[in-house]
Amino acid sequence: MHLRLRRTTALALMALLSACTADRSATAPIVPDQATSADVVGIVAATATTTTVSATVGVPFVLDASRLTFTGLRGTRLLYTVSFAPSANGLSALAGRITGTPLAVGTVVATVTATDANGQRAVRTFTIVVARLSVAISVSAANSAQAATVGTAYVYDATRSGTTFTGGNSALTYTVTFAPTANGLLATNGRITGTPTSTGTTTATIVARDATGQTASNSFAIVSFAADLVAPTLPGTLLSYSDASAPLPAHFTAANAPGGGAIAADNTPATNAITNAGATLGRVLFYDRRLSLNDRVACGSCHQQQFAFGDTARLSRGFADGLTGRHSMALANARFYANGRFFWDERAASLEDQVLQPIQNTTEMGMTLPLLVTKLAVSPYYASLFQAAFGTAEITTDRVSRALAQFVRSMVSGTSKFDQAFSGPGAPNFTAVFTANEVAGQALFTGAAGCVRCHGTNALISDNIHNTGLDATVTDVGAGNGRFKSPSLRNIAVRAPYMHDGRFATLEQVVEFYNSGVQANPNLDPRLRAPNGTPQRLNLTATQKAQLVAYLRTLTDNAFMTNPKFASPFSR
Repeated sequence: MHLRLRRTTALALMALLSACTADRSATAPIVPDQATSADVVGIVAATATTTTVSATVGVPFVLDASRLTFTGLRGTRLLYTVSFAPSANGLSALAGRITGTPLAVGTVVATVTATDANGQRAVRTFTIVVARLSVAISVSAANSAQAATVGTAYVYDATRSGTTFTGGNSALTYTVTFAPTANGLLATNGRITGTPTSTGTTTATIVARDATGQTASNSFAIVSFAADLVAPTLPGTLLSYSDASAPLPAHFTAANAPGGGAIAADNTPATNAITNAGATLGRVLFYDRRLSLNDRVACGSCHQQQFAFGDTARLSRGFADGLTGRHSMALANARFYANGRFFWDERAASLEDQVLQPIQNTTEMGMTLPLLVTKLAVSPYYASLFQAAFGTAEITTDRVSRALAQFVRSMVSGTSKFDQAFSGPGAPNFTAVFTANEVAGQALFTGAAGCVRCHGTNALISDNIHNTGLDATVTDVGAGNGRFKSPSLRNIAVRAPYMHDGRFATLEQVVEFYNSGVQANPNLDPRLRAPNGTPQRLNLTATQKAQLVAYLRTLTDNAFMTNPKFASPFSR
């Protein structure tokens, strides 16, 4: 009986061991590199859940790889080792726990090996993806354009003591580059110093960088002005330019004025009436050499007050000594021209359009409109002038155009010897102010010579464009077929040379041309043709020609050419 009991007990124990062995066989290792027997306790098992983990450059990283990757049988103690490829990138591991601060953007392949007490191992790999810091560097307050002066030491902190940029993962460092040239400037960690060597505009670009390689940049202009430029000197009380404060001469405004009123030919738009503040701004702009690329010329350089806002050179010199394509037109009474077009060839549809073209011309002033706005914005006196003229300090090219046009339209010449005849009531009394020769010359102008047919009204303005037969064959098409606009004859005696190309040096030569030199151009104006179709020949005597010149000299307006409100406000 005892033997039977022992036999039964042995069989039961064998069955139990067999069942336990079967359970262990169902939990086999993923990579049983050193599995020696199915009876060994503590086989390592690997999960297959996570393949990538995120990390951030410069941010401390912690990961327990043992929890993330492996499981073992209950009661089995596992040992862990970790390797990194292609580099640790600032990370390290101890007993399966990965810590550290990633240094650079990229990927790290982590290989984790788990080993149990019997030497069994399982291997698991996953990727740590390292991205940039989520808080990027940004421009907090951009640098505005700056002004410098040629030959004067310049200092500017483009970081503005660290307030230009915000963000980043560490203290920022700065570099500055200059384009197209440094122009005598250099920079150390965002601080710009040096002495500009020439006029012009340099674009400075400051780049902020943190220890993780993140960057942000900001570009701004440094305008280097000529050393001899000064601020304008203006009176405390605005000078009078508007029609209300400086009324036009009565013989200009009356539609039935003797000789013909000019008001019907007024090209002032309703949207840009002359104001005292607007014309004052226009006066400063007109004479400011900052409106040229290298600060050498202004509008007033080619349109000089002492020559009735014309030029004594046949062709004017631009900012780089290049010559203009045509003679500079005189500006007096430009307000009075019915179709409102400007330039000899009328390519500008309005005075507002015309005033911006010389500024942009590559020979005359060489500017771009964006650069014009930048230069005016860094000139300290313009903000208040624009504020007074337009209600805000904003500087735009449209406002520049309107102010310049207001100033030019205010240049009304109406106080010459000719105008003195209109001082009394009733009809003008020319015999009271003219010499006998001047009276005779006026009679020729309005009568036999026929000049008044093209130069009418008391403002002595042209009615339209004309081909006057300067050449038998057109050499300059002008506004088409050799036709040109003519400026007012006011102050003609002081603004030689004459014609669009300045070909005539004296007023006498001009009279002689119309007397005997008109060419038989196919497009010759009908008013310069004789009844038989040939060019008109006036056949004036020497005395008559001298009388006509004498009359034209009565149009000289000395008060206009010396009036302070039209003079340069820049004293040098």
